[in-house]
Amino acid sequence: MSTPSVFKWRHFLPEIILLNVRWYCRYALSYRDLEEMMAERGIEVDHSTINRWVLKYAPELDKRIRPNLRPTNDSWRVDETYIKIKGQWKYLYRAVDSLGNTLDFLLSAKRDAAAAERFLRKMLNAPHTQTPRVINVDKNAAYPPAVDELKADAQLSETTQLRQVKYLNNQVEQDHRFIKRLTKPGLGFASFNSARRTLRGMEAMNMIRKGQVQGVAKGDVRAQIEFVSQIFGLVA
Repeated sequence: MSTPSVFKWRHFLPEIILLNVRWYCRYALSYRDLEEMMAERGIEVDHSTINRWVLKYAPELDKRIRPNLRPTNDSWRVDETYIKIKGQWKYLYRAVDSLGNTLDFLLSAKRDAAAAERFLRKMLNAPHTQTPRVINVDKNAAYPPAVDELKADAQLSETTQLRQVKYLNNQVEQDHRFIKRLTKPGLGFASFNSARRTLRGMEAMNMIRKGQVQGVAKGDVRAQIEFVSQIFGLVA
């Protein structure tokens, strides 16, 4: 099998590159952890090289899983969590449906109505989501004007209900833990762009882990590995 074009001119086999990207985006490992794990297998690769692989292929992973995601339902839970970038806290908007399936995510420098509207609009345009019957949020004052603006644009149905009840969002707050656990070994990101690109891979692997890919069950690790290889053209 010829090397897929996305891996052309790389000095390592595509399988090695993808293994490192998948592990970094799935498990709480640092780049130096992966460097040592590769050395145990007789493969000499610097941690900075693995970092470049993740920045290159994590967004590709997110892009390639999108057409394969199962449809989500119309009950949304929307919240923000904090991500440290260059020593400063930024905002990661995240949302799940009532079954815990990831709807979408958005990294933002600000936590305001414009950011909330941008995130809601992104979810509405995602191919695996549907127009929400209800949107559950916390007491953040940014959401009502964002929802009003989307209804005025006819992006949201007038019947969509916005519920600002904090305890209803326990589900998405619990879901934050997986992403927060992955970001701890790196002790924050060096730039907004590197955070944005890396988080795309982490969120993609989280969706695969939760069984959101069509034909790939939750807990079926072998099928999940094969799926990632398939979408990158490494298996027939």
